[in-house]
Amino acid sequence: MHVPLFDLFLPCAGGVEALLADEAMAILGPGTSGTLERGGIALRGDARAVMALNLESRLAQRVLVRVAHGRYRSEDDLYALARQVPWQAWISPRDTFKVDVTAQRSPLRSLNFAALRIKDALCDVMREEAGERPDVDTRRPLLRVMLHLTEDHATLYADTSGERLFKRGWREDKGEAPLKETLAAAMLAAAGWKGRPDQGGALLDPCCGSGTIAIEAAQIACGIAPGLRRAFAFERLAPFAGPQVRAQWAELKRQARERVHAPAVPVYASDVAFRMVDFARRNAERAGVAHAIELHGGDVLQRPAPALPPGLHGTLVMNPPYGERIAVRGSVARSVDETGMADDFFPRLAAHWKRHFGGWTAWVLSPDMKLPSRMRLKESRRVPLWNGPIECRLFRFDIVAGRMRDD
Repeated sequence: MHVPLFDLFLPCAGGVEALLADEAMAILGPGTSGTLERGGIALRGDARAVMALNLESRLAQRVLVRVAHGRYRSEDDLYALARQVPWQAWISPRDTFKVDVTAQRSPLRSLNFAALRIKDALCDVMREEAGERPDVDTRRPLLRVMLHLTEDHATLYADTSGERLFKRGWREDKGEAPLKETLAAAMLAAAGWKGRPDQGGALLDPCCGSGTIAIEAAQIACGIAPGLRRAFAFERLAPFAGPQVRAQWAELKRQARERVHAPAVPVYASDVAFRMVDFARRNAERAGVAHAIELHGGDVLQRPAPALPPGLHGTLVMNPPYGERIAVRGSVARSVDETGMADDFFPRLAAHWKRHFGGWTAWVLSPDMKLPSRMRLKESRRVPLWNGPIECRLFRFDIVAGRMRDD
C-alpha cells in the first residue's frame, strides 16, 4: 500500500535548530533525514510522523506541511500558486480557515493584501469543486494556512498543530513575562538534562515563576509526552480522517500513556513570591506532575541546596528576571541597573552558590553577554538562544565550593 509522504517544516526559536533535529530523530528514528534551516528544520514524513511530532516534540513551535512553493513577483502570482493546491483534500466547505503571512525582504507593499489573494484562491478552488466555499475564522480556524515570503519565493503551508505547540494544555496561572514551554525545554535540551540519574541528575529552578522549567523537567523525568493533554488541528483535517490513520493516532496516544512512570530524579523549584509558588503548584497539578516537584517559597539568595541522595548530581536551571521582565524582589530588592536587576544580585548569587552548591552545574539564561564577569565566574559554555525577540545566552557554570575552576 502506497503511503503518502509530506514535506514538513518544523519552526523553532532561534538557536534551537540543531537541538530540534536531534529530537526529531529521537521521535521518528535514526533513519530520519532532513535539513537545518533558519528558524526550523525541514524533513519528509508520513501521517504517522506528523502525529508523532505533534505529540512528542518539546521544541517545535508547529508542524507544518508544505503544500506549494514557487517564485513570485506580484500578488497575482500568489493567487496562481494557491490555485494549484487541492484544498478540498484538506477541508470541506463547512469548515473554517485563516491565512497568516510572514515575510523576509518581500517587495510586496501589503502583506494583508497577499493574505487576501491566498484566501480568494482557496475559496475559488473550493467553490469550483464543491459549489460553496468555507468561511474565514480569525480566532479558532480549523485550517491555518501559512504563507511565507522571501525576496522572490513563496511557500504555502498547512498547519497541522492548531494552537502553537508551546501551549501544552496545563498553564492557566501565569505571572509577568512567562517563559514559553518550548524555550524551557530548549534550555533543558541544551544543558543535556534528560531527567535521568546519569543525564543531569536532580534539577532545581530557584526562580521558578509559574513553574515552566520545573514542570517541563518533571514531565521529562516522568516520561510524559508534552502533547498528551491537548488537541491538535490534524485530528479534524481530511488527510488524517481515514480509519487506518485514526488507529495509528489512538496507538500513539496509548503508547505515550503507557510510558508514564514515577519520576526518575527529583525536581525542586522555589520563588520569592509565594503567589507564584501557588501558581506553579496549580499548573503542576494540571500537568500531572504535582507529585514530582518539591515546591517552596523563599529568596534565591537564602535557600540552601536540597539534600540529594549519595552520588546523585545536581543541576540548576534558571531564567532570572531581566529587562522587560520583572525586577527581583525580596532580599535582593536594592537599586537596579539598566537590565532591571538589583545591581549586586549576580555577585551575591555566585557567592551563595559557592557556599551551598559545590559540585552542582548551573545554567543561566540571560541577555547580558557580560554576565560571567558580573558574577565573577568563568563560564564553561555559552549557548545562543532567543527568548522571543531578545537575544540571550545560556551560560554554564561548574560550581566548586568556595571558588570557581579557572579552566
